[in-house]
Amino acid sequence: MRLLRIFAENLHLFFSMKSIRELYRIGTGPSSSHTMGPRKAAEQFLARNPEAASFEVTLYGSLAATGRGHMTDVAILDTLQPHAPVEILWKPHIFFPYHPNGMTFKAFDAQKKKLDEWTVFSVGGGALAEEGHDRTATNDIYNMNTMSQILYWCEHTGRSYWEYVEQCEGPEIWDFLAEVWETMKAAIHRGLDAEGVLPGPLNLRRKASAYYIRSKGYKDSLRSRGLVFAYALAVSEENASGGKIVTAPTCGACGVVPAVLYHLQKSRDFSDARILRALATAGLVGNIVKHNASISGAEAGCQAEVGVACSMASAAASQLFGGSPAQIEYAAEMGLEHHLGMTCDPVCGLVQIPCIERNAYAAARALDANIYSAFTDGHHRVSFDKVVEVMKQTGHDLPSLYKETSEGGLAKNYQPCLLYTSPSPRD
Repeated sequence: MRLLRIFAENLHLFFSMKSIRELYRIGTGPSSSHTMGPRKAAEQFLARNPEAASFEVTLYGSLAATGRGHMTDVAILDTLQPHAPVEILWKPHIFFPYHPNGMTFKAFDAQKKKLDEWTVFSVGGGALAEEGHDRTATNDIYNMNTMSQILYWCEHTGRSYWEYVEQCEGPEIWDFLAEVWETMKAAIHRGLDAEGVLPGPLNLRRKASAYYIRSKGYKDSLRSRGLVFAYALAVSEENASGGKIVTAPTCGACGVVPAVLYHLQKSRDFSDARILRALATAGLVGNIVKHNASISGAEAGCQAEVGVACSMASAAASQLFGGSPAQIEYAAEMGLEHHLGMTCDPVCGLVQIPCIERNAYAAARALDANIYSAFTDGHHRVSFDKVVEVMKQTGHDLPSLYKETSEGGLAKNYQPCLLYTSPSPRD
């Protein structure tokens, strides 16, 4: 049994990675795992049962614990209810071994006879999985799935990470990344213009516009940092409002990569072509983590979301500034290493506190990771792959109350809205 368990835990090593199209998903917030994933699952189940007279959906674990704050029920009801009545059951204390974000869909005919039943998991970044099989992903296309393998390839071919992405994805990947970049920029622009209060009981005011205006009054170094904060806040606030964003790698961490790339393009006049190459490298970094560990806060804590986003942005910044493959790997390693152990403890189950602020801080950290790596020759003791391995184990060791259930950490010690997030006793 122990050998079987070890084999199951390392099964990903025997398969290649999927397209970065599965990492960068364009959709609406506030949560890739709690909103986008369940919406997709509901759409697939409806397509399987278009003649159903009623539906029943049971949410388990983290989906049930913070589903109301993340609008999980809204995503499901918006999809299924126009076709037939829907009953949603909340089971926050039942966790499936495969993943904390489990949900069971049932379809019934007019006589209440069950027509179909489907248990599926929202595994992060808007992706779905059933018994370990990703139902929404494209085919495996990368024949290398660790940073050390790809770094070796880069150093021995004279090519860069983005060239490996192009080789595996094909030239059409640039049209896709161009759409990703336009969506990211649009989210920043909308977020900078928007004012008012974010949805939900926290009554949290938007800050991006104020940060942007205030930053203009400072000298270069502080102005630069203030602008990065403003851009990250803008995207994260758009996400919290249910706006259109790109998972990078998730909704909850969607502000980091756009903030860093937008700031560098505006301040350093980098061309769109170079930004798209940086996006490709960032996507490769996130893909490696997704394949070998997790990008799900419910599975591994916020280190898997904001930590991975910081790692992606660090690598992208390093590439833009001419970093060698080794320096880019080092920047990515630092971006993730210094988020190890970060808990996922959203107050009221909303992607607002501390999520929005963490995006801004991680964007600044990414720029620092680039500067630090630029002072080195890229060689260091702890590899990116080792940090990914440690992150996975750390996520496994974290108690469930620190993994998006809102039962511990900040969510427990600052609870102004218990009635909003807690399922009723009859659920």
